[in-house]
Amino acid sequence: MTERLTLAEADIVRAAEIWRAGGLVAFPTETVYGLGADAGNDKAVAAIFAAKDRPSFNPLITHVASLDQAKALAVWSDRAEALAAAYWPGPLTLVLPLRDGAPVSGLVTAGLDTIGIRMPAHPVARRLLTAFGRGVAAPSANRSGRISPTRAEHVLDTLDGRIDAVVAGGASQVGLESTILGLTGKPTLLRPGGITAEALAGTLGTHVFTRRDTEAISAPGQTPSHYAPRATLRLNAAEWQDGEATLGFGDMPCDLNLSESEDLSEAAANLFAHLHALDRSGREVIAVAPVPHRGLGIAINDRLSRAAAPR
Repeated sequence: MTERLTLAEADIVRAAEIWRAGGLVAFPTETVYGLGADAGNDKAVAAIFAAKDRPSFNPLITHVASLDQAKALAVWSDRAEALAAAYWPGPLTLVLPLRDGAPVSGLVTAGLDTIGIRMPAHPVARRLLTAFGRGVAAPSANRSGRISPTRAEHVLDTLDGRIDAVVAGGASQVGLESTILGLTGKPTLLRPGGITAEALAGTLGTHVFTRRDTEAISAPGQTPSHYAPRATLRLNAAEWQDGEATLGFGDMPCDLNLSESEDLSEAAANLFAHLHALDRSGREVIAVAPVPHRGLGIAINDRLSRAAAPR
């Protein structure tokens, strides 16, 4: 059985002990729950891939508690410094050149010469990372390709008995995975998230380019089918059809609503939790109302389009 850990200090220490022993612990971040392991332990990182049934060509994000930890793993730059000052701790992952001799498993980087690093803002994640004292590799805590977890019970839906422990820390506030920005050449948005390309461009004072789906995988969340429920998704539904589970946006009759007030931040926070709930209904199709393709809506539509992609 997977241990259920609380926010008590003894349980925080217990989680760090599991990581040091090469085990897997799911934990809350402000984006989604992550499935963590010691980023420098090959066997521990391999266990992440096994627990998730995740393809090994898909790199992992390493989570750190401090800038010093980040700089020990990556070749730092002025751009990285500016972005970290503006957005860390927070939902931004930076992809940087891997530092020679960095204490990180090659499985984390999927054999690439780059590494994705994030400093999460969630207070529980920060307590755990500080207690552990090293980088923690952590993709989302769900079976590969399935809906990302924003609560501890979502983790247990697909990973109970496959991981050592989960730290229950309430619902994730942002509800979407971090924005990923590549800094190995021209600044490139590798995955949209809560921090928009426009905001990043403003911080850097330069244009931020966007990765094309035809390019090689360089960061998590780039596979065509991802974040998928068991049901089929029907996107941009102008009207509901008989027998469908319905996910609305705005003032409309539906089973669950991302945001009746059309607040994109609220919609992002509700997205995965509502997909989990509708998927449990057992209906074969989940119809989703259109979500505006602006601001956070770009990231929401990215997740929905991958969830609806052929599997």
